[in-house]
Amino acid sequence: MTTPDRHARSMLPIPDLPRPGLTTYDAKDPATSYPPIEPLLPPAGAPNVVVVLLDDVGFGAASVFGGPCATPTAERLAAGGLTYNRFHTTALCAPTRQALLTGRNHHSVGMGSITETATSAPGNSSVRPNTKAPLAMTLKLNGYSTAQFGKCHEVPVWQSSPLGPFDAWPSGGGGFETFYGFIGGENNQWEPALYEGTTPVEPPATAEEGYHLTEDLADRAVGWVRQQKALMPDKPFFLYFAPGATHAPHHVPKEWADRYAGRFDDGWDVQRERTFARQKELGVIPADAELTARHDEIPAWDDMPDELKPVLARQMEVYAGFLEHTDHHVARVIDAIDDLGVLEDTLIYYIVGDNGASAEGTVNGAFNEMANFNGMAGLETPEFLLSKVDDFGSPDSYNHYSVGWAWAMNTPFQWTKQVASHWGGTRNGAIVHWPRGIDEPGGLRSQFTHVIDLAPTILEAAGIPEPTMVNGVQQSPMEGTSMLYSFGEAGAPERHDLQYFEMFGNRGIYHQGWSAVTKHRTPWDMVGGDLAAFDDDVWELYDGSVDHSQARDLASEQPERLAHLQRLWLIEATKYGVLPMDDRTGERANPDLAGRPTLIQGTSQTFYPGMGRLSENSVLSIKNRSFSVTADIEVPEAGAGGVIIAQGGRFGGWAVYVKEGALAFSYNVLGIQEFRTVADVAIPAGRHQVRMDLAYDGGGLAKGGDVTLHHDGEQVGAGRVEATQPMVFSADETTDVGYESGTAVSADYSTATSRFRGTIHQVRIDIGDDSHDHLVDPDERHRIAMARQ
Repeated sequence: MTTPDRHARSMLPIPDLPRPGLTTYDAKDPATSYPPIEPLLPPAGAPNVVVVLLDDVGFGAASVFGGPCATPTAERLAAGGLTYNRFHTTALCAPTRQALLTGRNHHSVGMGSITETATSAPGNSSVRPNTKAPLAMTLKLNGYSTAQFGKCHEVPVWQSSPLGPFDAWPSGGGGFETFYGFIGGENNQWEPALYEGTTPVEPPATAEEGYHLTEDLADRAVGWVRQQKALMPDKPFFLYFAPGATHAPHHVPKEWADRYAGRFDDGWDVQRERTFARQKELGVIPADAELTARHDEIPAWDDMPDELKPVLARQMEVYAGFLEHTDHHVARVIDAIDDLGVLEDTLIYYIVGDNGASAEGTVNGAFNEMANFNGMAGLETPEFLLSKVDDFGSPDSYNHYSVGWAWAMNTPFQWTKQVASHWGGTRNGAIVHWPRGIDEPGGLRSQFTHVIDLAPTILEAAGIPEPTMVNGVQQSPMEGTSMLYSFGEAGAPERHDLQYFEMFGNRGIYHQGWSAVTKHRTPWDMVGGDLAAFDDDVWELYDGSVDHSQARDLASEQPERLAHLQRLWLIEATKYGVLPMDDRTGERANPDLAGRPTLIQGTSQTFYPGMGRLSENSVLSIKNRSFSVTADIEVPEAGAGGVIIAQGGRFGGWAVYVKEGALAFSYNVLGIQEFRTVADVAIPAGRHQVRMDLAYDGGGLAKGGDVTLHHDGEQVGAGRVEATQPMVFSADETTDVGYESGTAVSADYSTATSRFRGTIHQVRIDIGDDSHDHLVDPDERHRIAMARQ
């Protein structure tokens, strides 16, 4: 369908075209006539659209694709719709999301990797060109109501503070009229850092009161869609539901994890065999598909220490409960749409993962990811992990499962998330449900499809043309292929028959059934060792017509075909901005070397009361050096209390606060040790300057330091911090002035009691010239950036 109505929909906003006619002098003249004002609507028959995108779920995890994690909602939608078993993503979250939301390849929209490793190269800048308007904007300007709930990891890091600019935020330039969720790669499911639009907000309840982020997002989505249909029943909606689940931390109520007790005691090798058999039974892989071999980089279950195996099994129980819990809340959104009587007219995409399962949890997994991020994974000994086995998934944890489970959750394919060369990194299960547009409920579709195909499919289903102009900027064509042709014919020849893949040098190409691929680096080996030159990478060749899982490498048998595909990859890479390939690590973690802006300059930074939700890259780094915090405050006659400034939270951070009227400082190392210093006397009533100095010991990273506390220049207390965190405090906690959001750094207060009682005029951080950051391995910085996305 092209333009079935009078609107010129290829130019957005749709131009107002007043119709010439008789203009009378007096409105009472009988000849006075104007057509009634009509609200803008899409073409007749345009469906409601729901896109559900889960996070870090491999092809072999969900029960609908043969996995061990129950997903009855996905199964129900598949039974009433279509299952796509050759649907692909980019192998990483932010690139997949930007590709989905624009209908373009990830390098075409500047998202060659994650925002934290952006460079000044156009394909890796993390900046979406204004010639590639997002789908939500196109739908909104054609009369759709639009809303996003959940994760947004497409905002450049230098634009992620509460001051924006908001061009890349969902409700800024993203085309969504409503946004409720978080900005970044991951978030605490129990105590998240949330935004409503561009305004920081606090969760409506606490973990102790039963709060969980996925449930909150579902509540918001259900409320929005009900209100939309109550107030605008004739207007279709576009709902993008993208929970942070099941990305680490794997947080879920204990009863959901306990459903899987004992189910994974046999380990990942056995689980992979079980999943493979179930996949064939369901028919989601061909009967002649082969189970790919385990690579040497992935340990066998039998080679893991016996004392660690109960912990490893519990990690997977928690993850499985997390995925089932997520699917349950997706059901609530679907049921709300059904209850409104509009499910028949709603096109639903349920995409089970934005990339393959995540192998970023190390070989042993983690109870607190921050230990690994700070090079302190050795603190999590088997004895320590075993002592915490019952706490995995709880508010006291920040957990991730081991590499072995990630590999098993990508059955039957090779490799994992980040490995864009192989299907284990890029093949995700997808379900399409649209009763009015699908005549074969329960059908299987095996055409090659890709995440960039969603946008053109949705536009074709709605009868809306791709815009040629948006907000005065000429648009480049979408690069995806509409999947609508496959809805009605299982055997229709695939139309998306050429697709490149690339992520950090892991790369491949698909063309008419064949794939040529090369893995350049292993995701969990981010530090140490020399990478091969790109030209020295070893390529593999697979015939997808007879080898569904990339199990039989034909490179040595058909070198001419391999060479042809390698050349084709280079052509596509040139076309879409992949070049230059960039496998640098430390350089990309350094904004100056990478060529991206940074907010913070100099050695001093001043904050004012009420400032908060400041990400770690919005604040001067005080790690591995001396620093001081000076605050200008007024103390009431009744005495002061609460937080002056805090950075981080329960799993690592520091705070300057007032405890029972006295100035205090707390340094929390990984939630394992808390070092407190409290002044000997209370702060008198009136206006005062209070200061905390930490004199760093030196001699390397993560060392301790002496603490002194001052009132108006006079020392009033002294203490000691025995160790510090050298790399990062948190993946999601922030810096707040006059209160603390998220979790509390110190056990001396809670977030509910953290608000400062008194007046703060300003707070200043000054850092010393004794930095030891030069000792930080640049590759280690890159590893941390990757592990947090």
